Amino acid sequence: MKLSQAKAVVTGGASGLGFATAQRVIEEGGQAVLLDINDELGNERAAELGERAAYINTDVSSEDSVKAALKQAAEVMGGITLAVNCAGIATAGRALGREGPWPTEMFNRVIQINLIGTFNVTKEAAAFMSQNDPSEEGERGVIISTASIAAFEGQIGQAAYAASKGGVHAMMLPLAREFAAFGIRVNTIAPGIMLTPMMAGMPDEVQESRGALQALQPAHSPLLDLRLVGDRVE
Repeated sequence: MKLSQAKAVVTGGASGLGFATAQRVIEEGGQAVLLDINDELGNERAAELGERAAYINTDVSSEDSVKAALKQAAEVMGGITLAVNCAGIATAGRALGREGPWPTEMFNRVIQINLIGTFNVTKEAAAFMSQNDPSEEGERGVIISTASIAAFEGQIGQAAYAASKGGVHAMMLPLAREFAAFGIRVNTIAPGIMLTPMMAGMPDEVQESRGALQALQPAHSPLLDLRLVGDRVE
């Protein structure tokens, strides 16, 4: 898929990896709709990217919100050919903390946003892509989801986050096999630590400990399926 022709929806698009992804698509000549819940920042970032970008308030954990947002995005861009799942939270907590066992409600929230949110966007984007005319190679769309090194090397306090990202990793292979029949390619990436707003919002001691642990991890991820070559996603 040429990024210059991409009609992309990017969750978590108002900041961090999501915004950087949308920015790359726009720089290459494509279109991008930022899906996020931060209206002020989302509108500001869409304006910054220019006329080929737009912002739509989207709660990825809500199936109805995702359905409405992708329908609107498809109308704005004349279709959807690329979906990138970057939205997520990294709420941390020890299962047995100083104040007692960590509330299951907190665990559920991380799963709802990171894992179920990714599924919501993936299936709804695939529904639109399946209606696209295939390219010369038979491709109708590309879906890229963000797992994490935590899916394989989760640390203390990351039980919920690691579980959610491990779920993203496990979920994408069966979806890739299913969607291949429609000409939709599914990829997953597993980044290490990056200084995104999510990471910057953590206490200094947490950032320092994560950075120290990351230095001990392999220099590459076994899930790094996404390669950017020129203006193409491969």
